[in-house]
Amino acid sequence: MLRRLALTAVVTLTAVSAIAPAASASGQAPSALPTSGPLSAAQPAPGPLPVPLPALPSFLKGGGSGGSEKPAARTRLTVTVERSGVAGADGTFELTCGPTGGTHPERQAACDRLAEVGATRAGRDLFRAAPEGTMCTMIYGGDAYARIVGTWEGRSVDTTVTRGDGCEIARWNNLVPVLPDLR
Repeated sequence: MLRRLALTAVVTLTAVSAIAPAASASGQAPSALPTSGPLSAAQPAPGPLPVPLPALPSFLKGGGSGGSEKPAARTRLTVTVERSGVAGADGTFELTCGPTGGTHPERQAACDRLAEVGATRAGRDLFRAAPEGTMCTMIYGGDAYARIVGTWEGRSVDTTVTRGDGCEIARWNNLVPVLPDLR
């Protein structure tokens, strides 16, 4: 929230400073003084004052040192899927979000899902396996196996997901479309 507020303030200041030189370059400075009548002898108001832009805080710079560099994606995952039984779903795929890219077959939907879950409390446990001792139903969902490695929202990820019991099936389904839909 603070980051968005600071970014909005910087963008607003940039827009104001871009307008200010354009108004004074036209030769007609806006004036708050009357142009006729007894007060017209007063000096005209000078053109708009340039607004100095403050330096960007480090958390808004995106980690790049130059302005021409693209900021590093906060989400960069390698998804490996095996034995899914879905044509074209098995393989190793790259997924980047912010900006969306990679070789993942459903990259935009996958990034949207990660952003949706990341904005909730459930996002903290998205890639975490069920804690040891958790009671899970003994439902077998198939031989599908996936491994997800990389960075999500700046946090390190290294997890495997199977469909060996009810807890793992629920984890898999929660990660669709990052993982293929096997329902």
